[in-house]
Amino acid sequence: MHTNKIKNTSKLPKLKLAVIGHVEWVTFLKVDQLPASGIISHAKDYFEEAAGGAAVTAVQMSRLINGSVDLITSLGKDNCGEKCYERLTNLGLNLSVAWREMPTRKGISLIETNGERAITVIGERLQPVASDNLPWDKLKDYDGIFVTATDAEGLRQARKAKFLAATPRTGKKILNISRTKLDALIGSGLDPGEKINFDELSQKPNIYISTEGKAGGMIYPLNQSFNSIKASSKEIDSYGCGDCFAGGVTTALSAKWNLEDAVNLGAFCGAECSTHYGPY
Repeated sequence: MHTNKIKNTSKLPKLKLAVIGHVEWVTFLKVDQLPASGIISHAKDYFEEAAGGAAVTAVQMSRLINGSVDLITSLGKDNCGEKCYERLTNLGLNLSVAWREMPTRKGISLIETNGERAITVIGERLQPVASDNLPWDKLKDYDGIFVTATDAEGLRQARKAKFLAATPRTGKKILNISRTKLDALIGSGLDPGEKINFDELSQKPNIYISTEGKAGGMIYPLNQSFNSIKASSKEIDSYGCGDCFAGGVTTALSAKWNLEDAVNLGAFCGAECSTHYGPY
C-alpha cells in the first residue's frame, strides 16, 4: 500500500459517529529543547486546551463530516472539567458526561522547535463505564464508534455500532476480558503505551494498524506497509497526530471506503495536525 492519493472527503456520506473515552485539560509549552536534569529552562509561550485522545479524535471526525460527533466521556466536577465541556461543545461536539467527584486529569505538553513533544499527565484518567447513566442503549444507531477508554462492558456496548475501532490505550486487559471483536485496532507502534502484541489478543481485530510516524506503518494480519504523507507546511507540533490519524481512518471505514483510501485519509489528517500548535 504505497499510494498517497487522497480521496475527496466531500464524498463522505452523512454519518452518525461517536467517540467513547477520556479528556484532559492540557497546558502546551513551547521550548527550545526538553529540560535536562538540574537545569532551569524557560518556555517561550504557552496556552491551555481541552485535549486528550477522545477529544482530539472526535474533533477530527467532526471536521471530516462537517457535522456534530457525539463524545461520551467522564469529567471531574471542577473548573477544568467545566472548561473542557465548554470548549469541546464550542468545537462542535455533542457531549454526554459522567461527572466525577475526582479532579479532571491535567497534562503538560512540552514542544521543541523541531515539533517533537513530551507529555506528562497529572492525575487519574477518568473514563466512562457501562454503569454510568449514559446513552449506551443508543449505540446501535451509530455508523461508527472509536474508543479510547472504557471498561469491558462499555466496550461490549460499543460493539452495537455498525463499525467499531479502538486504540490499544483502552488496555490489553480490557480488550481481552471483553472478548469484543473490533473492526480495527489503531495505535502507535513507537509509543510504549500503545504498542501491543497482536498475538496476545484473545479476540483478534479484523485489522490492526500500527503507525510509525514518518516511516508510515504496518497493517496486520495483512503484513502490509503504508507510507506517511508529507505535511502541507512546516511541522511544528506532533501532539494529536496519532489521534487525528485514527479519526480519519475510523471515519473513512465507517463510510465503507476501502482500506487503502481510509489509511491515506488518516495519514493526511495526522500530517496536517502537525502544522499548528496544539491539536486543533
